[in-house]
Amino acid sequence: MFTEGISGYENLKLHCEYMGYYNHGCIDNALSMLGLEHAKDTRIRDYSLGMKERLGIARAISCKPELLILDEPTNGLDPAGMKQIRSLFRTLCTEYGITIMISSHILSEVESLADTIGIIHRGKMLKEISMKDIEEMNLSYIEISVTDTKRAAYVLAEKLSLSNFKIMGDARIRIYDNSISTQELSKALTLNGVELTGLNRQSETLEDYFLKMTSEVAR
Repeated sequence: MFTEGISGYENLKLHCEYMGYYNHGCIDNALSMLGLEHAKDTRIRDYSLGMKERLGIARAISCKPELLILDEPTNGLDPAGMKQIRSLFRTLCTEYGITIMISSHILSEVESLADTIGIIHRGKMLKEISMKDIEEMNLSYIEISVTDTKRAAYVLAEKLSLSNFKIMGDARIRIYDNSISTQELSKALTLNGVELTGLNRQSETLEDYFLKMTSEVAR
């Protein structure tokens, strides 16, 4: 929480005093790292949402903690601000030895930041895994868009002997079997009367992995 009537500098000073942390220059350094040095004398009530988010992070790092726990740290930031925060977090980890734990629903941001992720669903930890292990999994797939998913699924299973695929709604199917080429797939579907409107080879994102894990639990 912030006291809206005081400046950003005063807020960090109060925090350091409360924490019993006295290090000359730590406040200016924290403000500078978050790009707030120009607004250190501005009252917090006049900060934008993004500036308040950055001030919160500045307050958190001003006392050089060993562990930093953040909830949706990029909330309210524009793309440039999000890029700056990503760079800052890497610096805090590599140069200051700070372990950062982030809770976020913006999985694309988590994917670009985290070394290890934990998937929590309905209050239960489903999986803890490193991003490196996720990347090393064979998670590439072919996604097809068709007008008749039932007919296409029949062709995949009966004509091509594929079993590792998933129907994604009314018009898309993801095929996780890498033994078949896109050319073979397109030819077989066309010859068997399936109208193909799209075909792409893609790689799963962290969001895909999360949805797969949580959907398996929901079954």
